[in-house]
Amino acid sequence: MFKKITCTRIGGGQCTRDTAEEAPVAVFVNGRHMTTVALSPGGLQDFITGYLYTEEIIKNADEIESVKIEENRISVITKNIFKRVSAKKTILSGCGGAVSYIDTQKLPTIDSDLMVSVPEIEGAVAALRASAGGIDAVVLADGGRIIARSEDLDRHNALDRVIGYGLGNAVDFSRTFAVCTGIITSEMARKCLVANIPVLVSTEPPTALAAEIAEETGLCIVGSAGTPDMAVYAHAERIAGIGP
Repeated sequence: MFKKITCTRIGGGQCTRDTAEEAPVAVFVNGRHMTTVALSPGGLQDFITGYLYTEEIIKNADEIESVKIEENRISVITKNIFKRVSAKKTILSGCGGAVSYIDTQKLPTIDSDLMVSVPEIEGAVAALRASAGGIDAVVLADGGRIIARSEDLDRHNALDRVIGYGLGNAVDFSRTFAVCTGIITSEMARKCLVANIPVLVSTEPPTALAAEIAEETGLCIVGSAGTPDMAVYAHAERIAGIGP
């Protein structure tokens, strides 16, 4: 995911630095172009599975007949070859899609009685930060167990990657929580709602819109995790052992 590039220091002299790789990848579904996304290389099978799922093109990994991954193209054939390839976005935030309104009544709601403890969150944050750094990352956890960890230029893509891994490995998302770097957006909240991931945690605060949507749909959002400012922005009842 990183490439060494020679650069010139401001103070003079040359040096070599690791820079994140970026590749534009065109996504085709049943022969039709769906979108082009900027991705970090590698792990594209998990990405496309999670992406098609959170875009509500497929309902499970078994609906994918075949995937062909080339240098700058992913070609997917679904079992229903007449399936439309443009998902209607209820929320616009981050990247992709376009609508001019938000209707939370059309969003899925969380169906889970999961509670997560602060030590479990702290352990997942530690796993999140155990990387080469420099790009966004997402961890999917089940209690104290890390199920999947992914990195990408964009945390939305990284979230799709761990969801795709979960779909391919029969993970019960209702018993998991996700931890990410960066600001939680409404689009990330939507992806968790589609997957029925009941708790979304970040090292940064959420947007106000993400918190409002979470409150209306049963999603717990925790921001500024791993810092003294950690706080629950929606559905604090899902976090065990915190004060009123």
